[in-house]
Amino acid sequence: MSKKFDIKTTKEINENVFYIRPFGAFVAANVFGEVTGFLSPIIGSIAPDVSDMDVKSLLDIDAEKLAPSIAKGLNGLITGYKVEEILKKLLVNYKNISVEVDGKEVQHLTLDLADELFCGELQDMFILAIEVIKANYNGFFRNLGDLFGKLKEKLEAGQPSSEDTES
Repeated sequence: MSKKFDIKTTKEINENVFYIRPFGAFVAANVFGEVTGFLSPIIGSIAPDVSDMDVKSLLDIDAEKLAPSIAKGLNGLITGYKVEEILKKLLVNYKNISVEVDGKEVQHLTLDLADELFCGELQDMFILAIEVIKANYNGFFRNLGDLFGKLKEKLEAGQPSSEDTES
């Protein structure tokens, strides 16, 4: 087994210590497809606003400033089922997260344990999901920030955009 697969990211959330292992290659590809499919409408709607910001990583974006654009991108596209499905893939389906609760023995994060830990603390579940995304795809999202900057440079240089060309 590769040593990289055994590397763990540690994140303390609400007095619980979470240990995040990266996904295997094929699982990472599967989850990546789900996450990017979910994020694509958001990325498309925020691209013009992000190109005006100094952003090194998509995960560094100030969501509050982009809330109207994010809402536009999600309009009618997001369902509770889809959010639940993605969160299960990121957090419990592949047993990539272990947790130490109240200093007790470390155990895999299961659906029942997640329900117990995050009931009434939903934002903590999203924080953990973002940490899983960072642990698995941070390089990709960092490169997206570079792409937004290059888009801005091309537009400022007067290079043609897709709107300037015929289909």
